[in-house]
Amino acid sequence: MCKPESNNNRWQDLGWMGLKVQKEKLGSGSGSGKGRMKLWMIRATTSVILWTCIVQLTAISDLWGPRVLKGWPSCFTHDSVSNSRAMDVQLQSLRPPLLPPKRVYKNNGYLMVSCNGGLNQMRAAICDMVAIARYLNVTLIVPELDKASFWADPSEFQDIFDVDHFITSLRDEVRILKELPPRLKLKVERGFLYSMPPISWSDISYYKNQILPLIQKYKVVHLNRTDARLANNGLPLEIQKLRCRVNFSALRFTSQIEELGRKVISLLRKNGPFLVLHLRYEMDMLAFSGCNQGCNSDEVEELTRMRYAYPWWKEKIINSDLKRRDGLCPLTPEETALTLRALDIDQNIQIYIAAGEIYGGERRTSSLSKEYPKLVRKETLLEPSDLRFFQNHSSQMAALDYLVSLESDIFVPTYDGNMAKVVAGHRRYLGFKKTILLNRKLLVDLIDQYNNGVLNWDQFSSAVKKSHAQRMGNPSKRLAILDKPKEEDYFYSNPEECLEPSNDLLSSM
Repeated sequence: MCKPESNNNRWQDLGWMGLKVQKEKLGSGSGSGKGRMKLWMIRATTSVILWTCIVQLTAISDLWGPRVLKGWPSCFTHDSVSNSRAMDVQLQSLRPPLLPPKRVYKNNGYLMVSCNGGLNQMRAAICDMVAIARYLNVTLIVPELDKASFWADPSEFQDIFDVDHFITSLRDEVRILKELPPRLKLKVERGFLYSMPPISWSDISYYKNQILPLIQKYKVVHLNRTDARLANNGLPLEIQKLRCRVNFSALRFTSQIEELGRKVISLLRKNGPFLVLHLRYEMDMLAFSGCNQGCNSDEVEELTRMRYAYPWWKEKIINSDLKRRDGLCPLTPEETALTLRALDIDQNIQIYIAAGEIYGGERRTSSLSKEYPKLVRKETLLEPSDLRFFQNHSSQMAALDYLVSLESDIFVPTYDGNMAKVVAGHRRYLGFKKTILLNRKLLVDLIDQYNNGVLNWDQFSSAVKKSHAQRMGNPSKRLAILDKPKEEDYFYSNPEECLEPSNDLLSSM
């Protein structure tokens, strides 16, 4: 039988020994009442201190690791030890995650930004703005998302991204606030705000020499456009790496989106490997690009009306056939079916269509579903209740497609839009996952030759495979073209500065 009280007596004895020493020091010859009172005060104080130490040591001994007082005999059974360990695990899960230390710097002012475009255009812009804020030593206000463009998505930043993770994970680089300090916020609400669009494809010296003085002068500057406002190349390595860190780590989707994404991926994995097809054949894409291959006259007229309805779509008169031959149109569903077959994509593979509503509906997708009967979409995999909160929120729907695209065995975009580029770069970062980057200009020529009988199937298939052998997301150098940023490779499609495993391969090219 364990008797902890014996240990207590031992400590008590030690306490009395200490008191005896104290007594001797005071002198035994003093018989005055004042001396006795002083002695009792010392005894009482010493006892309180000793018992306080014992209680505290007992309280912490089983919560924070090995018992401090190892000499004490244990009265705990095996079950109580297991319960203690379980408590340790529970406590560890409740503890907040370790945060990077805050970077201390003199704040030069505040930067507000309003992103424009779809989800992935805004995603890249947010990465750019963080890098710019860091370089200028300013405080960034959580970016405002686009609500006025074609998609008319009312989502706020925190509806799509984990805003607290975004702020805390970057605290060692830049200070980020959810809103301006009260005094400055009131000033902005009264209309005192300097707002401007920065110049596209600018290098970092533009922001240092042109934007920073404005921030220092006005305290707050608002950048009202953010698409492609930072150069692809010629930037310091630390800026390029910070762009990657924001993209691949800080911009984490909300738990609701992440959870639903895992559910879709799990449902797909139950049936084997899957390919994600970013079939960019929605109405807005066709109207904007002026591409109407395979559309009937009513559809061509409808697309034209839509193009003229949006004044910020500058190009109005478009030759669809010429644009297609130049490789500037998204592949049609029919062209996509031929291409996948020519590349020997297994006809039994699941194909998840990451896109909005396909223009023309089943009439246009029939050839694709005939060749690949296992076509699925999030709407067919999930219950309506799962998507209830995502309805009329195109950016949240796009976030779901983004997660599924990252996890797919093969990713095939039919157009090189922002999602295609950003996902392709992210898949490179994840280990050069197979991403088939289609050469549309070559493909439409080969398809026309096949349809016109110039090439037989074997010749067509062989030409398609040969021309895409090195377009599978392999390590490669990012193409840079001086003074022609629109024609060079997009940074986010091939962030080679952040792809450390590929350094040896890149150096040999």
